[in-house]
Amino acid sequence: MADLLLELFSEEIPARMQTQAGKDLERLVVGALSDRGLLFEGSKAFAGPRRLTLVLAGLPLKQPDVSEEKKGPRITAPEKAIEGFLRSAGVTLGECEKRDDGKGEFYVAVIHRQGRATAEVLAEVLPECFAKLPWPKSMRFPGSPVRWVRPLHSILCTFDGEVVPFTFAGITSSNQTRGHRFLSSGVIEAKRFEDYAAKLRAAHVMLDAAERKETILHQATNKAFALGLELIADEGLLEEVVGLNEWPTVLIGTIEDQFMDVPAEILQTSMRTHQKYFSLRSSFGASLRDAPQDDGREGASFEAPLRGAPQDDEGQGNTLSRHAEAPPQVAPKHDNSKFANRFAVVSNMIAEDGGLAIVAGNERVLRARLSDAKFFWDLDRQQTLESRVEALKGITFHAKLGTQYERVERIVALAGEIAEKIDADVDQAKRAARLAKADLTTGVVGEFPELQGVMGRYYALHDGESVEVADAIRDHYRPVGPSDAVPASKVSIAVALADKLDQLVGFFAADEKPTGSSDPFALRRAALGMIKIALDQNVRISLSPLLVDQFNIHSRNIAERARGDISKSRSGSGSYSGSWITRSFNADVSDLLAFFADRLKVSLREKGTRHDLIDAVFSLGNEDDLVRLVARVEALQSFLKTEEGANLLAGYKRAANILKAEEKKDKTSFEGTPDASALVLPEEIALFGELEKAAEQVKAEIAAEHFAEAMGVMAALRAPVDAFFDKVTVNDKNPALRRNRLLLLARLRATLHLAADFSKIEG
Repeated sequence: MADLLLELFSEEIPARMQTQAGKDLERLVVGALSDRGLLFEGSKAFAGPRRLTLVLAGLPLKQPDVSEEKKGPRITAPEKAIEGFLRSAGVTLGECEKRDDGKGEFYVAVIHRQGRATAEVLAEVLPECFAKLPWPKSMRFPGSPVRWVRPLHSILCTFDGEVVPFTFAGITSSNQTRGHRFLSSGVIEAKRFEDYAAKLRAAHVMLDAAERKETILHQATNKAFALGLELIADEGLLEEVVGLNEWPTVLIGTIEDQFMDVPAEILQTSMRTHQKYFSLRSSFGASLRDAPQDDGREGASFEAPLRGAPQDDEGQGNTLSRHAEAPPQVAPKHDNSKFANRFAVVSNMIAEDGGLAIVAGNERVLRARLSDAKFFWDLDRQQTLESRVEALKGITFHAKLGTQYERVERIVALAGEIAEKIDADVDQAKRAARLAKADLTTGVVGEFPELQGVMGRYYALHDGESVEVADAIRDHYRPVGPSDAVPASKVSIAVALADKLDQLVGFFAADEKPTGSSDPFALRRAALGMIKIALDQNVRISLSPLLVDQFNIHSRNIAERARGDISKSRSGSGSYSGSWITRSFNADVSDLLAFFADRLKVSLREKGTRHDLIDAVFSLGNEDDLVRLVARVEALQSFLKTEEGANLLAGYKRAANILKAEEKKDKTSFEGTPDASALVLPEEIALFGELEKAAEQVKAEIAAEHFAEAMGVMAALRAPVDAFFDKVTVNDKNPALRRNRLLLLARLRATLHLAADFSKIEG
């Protein structure tokens, strides 16, 4: 057994690509070797700013010998068929065996292959694996068809201490690499991993990303603590900085006092986005949710690919206009009194002066960055949010859905309607909805789109708006992720639901629905946000009437806009594509409700709620209150875990199967009330009576939202159902008796369907 050491050394690999590249390299190499019968004891991949490293331990020195049998044609087959078989098997007729399967003799080619040396196999498969690495973005090497993420400088590849010779992208493999770009010099030679790792550390390279991460956290925490401060944890930034430094050293810089009256969110976002600095604060108890998280939410830059949007084959994302809103990142909840005038910067150097010059340079760059931010902050406050609403007329939300101003008008009306239903202040909800998108026109949001809503709250408070209105402006985007908090106040809830509902209905009406691989307008996130708000805040609202009204509004507006485009096109004053006017804008409420049901399954998956039970309740078609729907599903799930529930489900399945078979045979459906006077046996008489009582009781309990009690009523049906199937022959020779008993089974099916469609339940 021997070990493989492989390193691909290049120019700086983008931090966001490193981890996945290491995984992909390991996957491709391990798969290629396994396909060739080369198994090993263990593997480990490392990824860093300038190198991808893979170690495989316990590889055999050569492939195992293999014998393979290939069945051929019968000996009486045409000569050409036999010749074709021999060519494909690579054998002669004399090397084949004749065997008899009882139906006649046929040829069998027995192929013996001798295993090749592992080093020879590695030299063959490794370049193929490198070429298959799926980089999100790559560049072509001059004069070569090879694409790679950055210019490749060297390939270190040894097996059992010896170089595995091959060439990739014009680079010949060797046992050489280099250390830190600035803190080391000369070539490093290594034959085995232990020697390789030790020499890299001596050359100021931490090979393991986990070690670099721990080093950064340890140094930053200790240096902040020495100043009486605390690091504001930011997992996304930490992962990025780990991928930028081979030998990380944390230094502490100072923010000038003139910038400390700028909101902490602006300071932190500016430092994080542009300079990759960690923020510090004086209070304790920071958590990852206190910091903006880079979780792939859409951006809002002009013609920039949406962050998190599915990419097409050429890597280009869908685009929105410059001011098309994007859900903001989770903003820190601290105020400036706790936000420290210090920052932590991670340097890739060990400076002779202890980092004084590095800190001074970073402070100088930060001064310029924060000067811009302060300028926008001061300038924005010279104009009220109300005065900015008119400017939304010049910002296109979507070609089919109009401007941001038109969207605001829809959200205002919808927020007022929802506020009335949930007993919120209608006037405040409408006011917040009117101002919710106004900060899209501000300089700060133009510079930092992720602060949408957050800055709107600051400007609203500056303008003298109420705290409820200001909070609703900030919170109407929430939740923007599974760990984000939902709006707490009723005014905020009304605006948040209106915003998401308008988004969902609008894009569904415009036929911009998500597909299996694409959701460019984040409609799944919007639906999940509505579900999370409803369930977390116990918001009782019926979706269907709202959806019908909104579909009618959007369908009418889209049709009018399309007619206007045609008119402009005919008059020569505009252009018209004509690709979407032919669509019928029906109020496809059921389609969107089904979309909500699918998202509900995702939302409840972690709680262990069965998806088939959601379908069983939702498919009844009369349940569009999310809170009520979930309560019914939970009651049904608890019921089915009992012995009575399991047996009743089995009885239902048996009844449903009998009905299905007999309805198909008779080419009719058995619906209606069985004739009580025609019931003969005690068991069918007893079942009929229990069904009569149960139907009324189940209806009453469900109407009162006593779902557990409704399940208890159905549990009482188990005994008469079991007795019926034990003693009664459904398909009696007497046609009238048979039909009456089938109607009784249909009555059982209908009674159980009052609680849920049991045909949707698996098992």
